[in-house]
Amino acid sequence: MKLIRPLLFSLSFAFTFGAVVENAKAQNAIEPLGFEEYDPVSTLKVEEHKLRRAKFPFIDVHNHQYQMPTQDLKFLVAQMDSLNMGIMVNLSGRGWSDNWDEGTATLKGSLENVAKNEPKRIAIFTNLQFKGFGDKDWTEKAVKQLEADVKMGAKGLKIYKSLGFSGIKDDKGNRVAVSDPRLDPVWKKCGELKIPVLIHTADVPSFWDPMDRYNERWLELKTHPGRRRGPNDPVPFDSLIAEQHKIFRDNPKTTFINAHMGWYPNNLKKLDSLMIVFPNMYVEIGAVIAELGRQPRAAKKFFDKWQDRVLFGKDSWVPSEYSTYFRVLETEDEYFPYHKKYHAFWRMYGMGLSDEVLKKLYYKNALTIIPGLDKSQFPK
Repeated sequence: MKLIRPLLFSLSFAFTFGAVVENAKAQNAIEPLGFEEYDPVSTLKVEEHKLRRAKFPFIDVHNHQYQMPTQDLKFLVAQMDSLNMGIMVNLSGRGWSDNWDEGTATLKGSLENVAKNEPKRIAIFTNLQFKGFGDKDWTEKAVKQLEADVKMGAKGLKIYKSLGFSGIKDDKGNRVAVSDPRLDPVWKKCGELKIPVLIHTADVPSFWDPMDRYNERWLELKTHPGRRRGPNDPVPFDSLIAEQHKIFRDNPKTTFINAHMGWYPNNLKKLDSLMIVFPNMYVEIGAVIAELGRQPRAAKKFFDKWQDRVLFGKDSWVPSEYSTYFRVLETEDEYFPYHKKYHAFWRMYGMGLSDEVLKKLYYKNALTIIPGLDKSQFPK
């Protein structure tokens, strides 16, 4: 009897504790969830076309590879082949060093590796070195370096978003504006050399807005607090964009590729007006496919209208994420998720672009404005 009572007590406690746990779980299941936790599984049953390869070979005009002087390009090209990517444009030709000689060595090493192993599959853009900006000979030095880089094999110039932000300052400690007149000879030289300038200016406009319940980028700002900006950090969004537009206007003979659709993929009416005003401006779709996927009819009309001036770009090199791009561009699928919830909590829809528009987006437009690319691997 003495042994039975403790045993009964233990069993009773276990059942009681288990019931409490199950009741707590049930209670938690019906409690209101925070926005971050809420991630429902859709019960909608519609056709799905989860594409792993593009319908046509494509050129990614916005990619970054930081180890290209020593990188195994055979492995990289195998990954490209799995996506049906014909040519990758590596925009980080000079790497991240602010030292002129180190940047030149990185570019030279990258070009040599490509020439030796994959000359038809990879193109490289050069970059500006802003160290010493404001010195009386900086502009002349930059123009000469640009000419030398193109002669070495660079196919274009990439401008990072640090230009215009506080990260780049002149010799007096002042922010260097995108439209700083000391850069004018660089833009003009690109026009003379007939190379495009792929330029990234500013960031998503919502990053400048108050981080409150009305900001649709709230989750992204919470998970990536470094992206948040004050209304004048370093200047308002509209001011940065105006600086960019000034160089488009002042250099009509230079071709500019506006990265991320100029941060107006969520305002295609505005972007349409800019395409009219700046005939030397092309746009690429890197990191903004979620904006296009939530307005498929408006986006399709824009792509049909401006089919000769829109390029394919992805930005970050994550091969599995390309399928989202293919699905939005090629299919008419409905109500499917983006691959990063913090980027887009909404669902997307396919644009169902025609083959004619797809070919221009995927490769024809890039072959037109980027010199020296191998055309043999693309359909006519």
